[in-house]
Amino acid sequence: MKMRLLLLTFLGIAALTACAGDGGAGDKGESAKIEPGPFKTGRWEAAATLPGGDIRFGLELSRDSGGYAATLINGEERVPVGSVTTDEYKLTLFFPAFNSTIDAALTDGVLVGTLQLVKRGGVVQSMPFRAEYAEGYTFSIESATPEIDFTGRWAVEFIAEDGATESAIGEFAQDGTKLNGTFLTPTGDYRYLSGSVAGRKIVLSGFDGAHAYLFTATADETGALEGEFWSGTKWHERWRARRDDKIDLPDPYTLTWIKEGYDGIAFEFPGLDGKKVSLDDKRFDGKVVIVTLAGSWCPNCQDEAAFLSQYYKGNKDRGLEIVTLMYEHLSDEKAAMKQIERFKTKHDIQYTLLYAGHSSKEEAQSTLPMLNRIVSYPTMIFVDRGGGGRHIHTGFTGPGTGEHYKEFKREFNSFVDQLLAE
Repeated sequence: MKMRLLLLTFLGIAALTACAGDGGAGDKGESAKIEPGPFKTGRWEAAATLPGGDIRFGLELSRDSGGYAATLINGEERVPVGSVTTDEYKLTLFFPAFNSTIDAALTDGVLVGTLQLVKRGGVVQSMPFRAEYAEGYTFSIESATPEIDFTGRWAVEFIAEDGATESAIGEFAQDGTKLNGTFLTPTGDYRYLSGSVAGRKIVLSGFDGAHAYLFTATADETGALEGEFWSGTKWHERWRARRDDKIDLPDPYTLTWIKEGYDGIAFEFPGLDGKKVSLDDKRFDGKVVIVTLAGSWCPNCQDEAAFLSQYYKGNKDRGLEIVTLMYEHLSDEKAAMKQIERFKTKHDIQYTLLYAGHSSKEEAQSTLPMLNRIVSYPTMIFVDRGGGGRHIHTGFTGPGTGEHYKEFKREFNSFVDQLLAE
């Protein structure tokens, strides 16, 4: 009996051990094993068609046991896609912070579908989308050898369809047929742009999840550029440029100011919890406050938020507060609040976000009557410990501008350090 019991016990232990071993290996195997999906992982070269031609960008797909993940490759920028869903051979990419969507189906190894951008007032712009696996695919617009090196600094003029003009600076870097660069304006920059050169023609484009930009131009016999600019499917301008290493933009600290008769900045708007917030609230007493005017739809505002979020985490204990007044494209407050929440989550923002109203500059101006005008989003207002408005900076020079971004950060750090030391 004892022998039989011992044998049964031994066999039981062996069985349990075997089950545990098989189960552990099986569990590990199942968790580690990734079932093959229909979409190749790695880099895809994508294009969305605007009225003026194709914008080009990279799309990198990866996969783990939880499913697919995706990253946009926008020039030198990498943009994680917020949500990736699949249904057999259908792929949907959703950018929560912008409400933009790419819907595509895999046909003969090619992703074909639609890119949809949500613009002001909830208007949707749709454009054809196509992506091919990267092997053997090229961004070159033509096979012609470049006749000009476009590297350098250019004086640019944009001409709207109503004849209105805006000055800008183009900064380009060419390597063979490849071209990278951006445009700097008095109100911000066009972020990361990339493209190619063929003969005397250039193409620059970018898609960051929010805006679809396409710039095309041809150089004449003097080397001056003339071409077209498309933003999405509706906004169209002509542009021209000439080389000018000495061209500069207006001082961003001189475009907006506090009008005579006003002591400083005053407002009262609801936060994400619905409670009204004012600079008269006790938590702002004796602190340096940076007030920014922004919108979740604005690419430069996204760059500014990424910068300020990190800065605030490292400096909030020094007597600093940041308040962002969000002016949204969506007039419905509930929908706007949802977008602001997504904006907060995307950048891990720990400072105060308030819903200030619609993004119309005229409407925004009415909410802040002490300002002479609101030129652009974003706008940054520096308030000292005594509540006085010390400087107002229009626009934001983001990471796509290279050295200009580094210079902005140096100036910002120096000035905030000065205010905090007072």
